[in-house]
Amino acid sequence: MRKRGLIGAEVEIRVPFFDVDSIHVVWHGHYVKYLEQARCELLDLLGHNYDAMRASGYAWPVIDLHLRYAQPAQFGQRLTVRAELVEWENRLKINYLILDSATGTRLTRATTEQVAVSIETREMQLASPAVFVEAVERKLQALEATA
Repeated sequence: MRKRGLIGAEVEIRVPFFDVDSIHVVWHGHYVKYLEQARCELLDLLGHNYDAMRASGYAWPVIDLHLRYAQPAQFGQRLTVRAELVEWENRLKINYLILDSATGTRLTRATTEQVAVSIETREMQLASPAVFVEAVERKLQALEATA
């Protein structure tokens, strides 16, 4: 299992007021929303986002989510959320880091796992659909060509 991803993307988020609690720290449930934004950026980079997944006949539900909080994010803070693809052959596993954009201080570490499910039959796939694996392989080849 890879710890570092071969393909990664990041987004910057400024913590809005409606994401914080009464002491101006981000409520723990909102971190999942930040991960989703970085995951969408990563899938766009692959050229196989959620619209393409649906069009290919598969949904990709999250089946596992782990969050490790190191420090709280606060109202107005600029965050960098990094998503790195670490597994794709049998499932979609993504590692995340949420950092303070100004200092690079790690605030949160996370991992999600998703599996392909046929939209038509509702059956979980034991291997990632070829259309998704091919999208990852194309991106890896493009990255190698520019390295």
